[in-house]
Amino acid sequence: MDGLRGYGLIAMMWIRATMTYRTSFALMLVGNMAITGLDFVAIYLMFRHVDVLGGFTLPEIALLYGLCSTSFGLTDLLMGNTDRLGARVRDGSLDTMLVRPVPVLAQVAADRFALRRLGRVVQGLAVLVWALSVLDVAWTPGRVLLVPMTVLAGTAIFSAVMVAGAAFQFVAGDAAEVQNSFTYGGNTMLQYPPTIFAKDLLRAVTFVLPLAFVNWVPALYLLGRPDPLGLPGWAAYAGPLVGFAVFVPASLAWRAGVRSYRSTGS
Repeated sequence: MDGLRGYGLIAMMWIRATMTYRTSFALMLVGNMAITGLDFVAIYLMFRHVDVLGGFTLPEIALLYGLCSTSFGLTDLLMGNTDRLGARVRDGSLDTMLVRPVPVLAQVAADRFALRRLGRVVQGLAVLVWALSVLDVAWTPGRVLLVPMTVLAGTAIFSAVMVAGAAFQFVAGDAAEVQNSFTYGGNTMLQYPPTIFAKDLLRAVTFVLPLAFVNWVPALYLLGRPDPLGLPGWAAYAGPLVGFAVFVPASLAWRAGVRSYRSTGS
């Protein structure tokens, strides 16, 4: 609770600073939406020349895109600044965070909180809503609940990956791009159907680094399609459990990293 309260106070401080220049914030928000939306524009242009990709139509891929982009957008908004940890380790500015009565992770995540990143969330939600309105899904109460549950579970999974990547920077010192390869790179990969990837890669992102539960597994269930790895239907609802299972080792790695930190010296 102290961590959540500290995170909220730091984030609100940066939000107040941002809203001092409202016009600038509005322009950055729109710009963020436009830039992140180019990913879906590329997919749309691709479908100007093909009818299906890996057996998936444009609305079906839009569902994949909307789920993972919304989850990643929330993660980027809430935890995106963790990739700056390496710079703080190198210049010693992390020391000031260690003496404050707030958990270090909360301070690192909330530092320079960028509300403009909300543009990615809005853009992803817009694509998701369009996909759900166009697709012919056999809706049940369970399927309706699955959509928001998947978004939140995907946010937890991406957040765990970001925390693990930040913990690695205690050792590597400058490994922000390694972290980004799994977060930004994973988000880009999940925008496309699993049927176009090799089975070995699918196994890796399902059982090793379970990014498949961000959108592939629940989306296949919503669309009534078989899972390429033969996972049962109930696996679509395993996202929250997977998120918890990933966050446990990520949090342990973070604590180990903080304990091993020895500052930069004088």
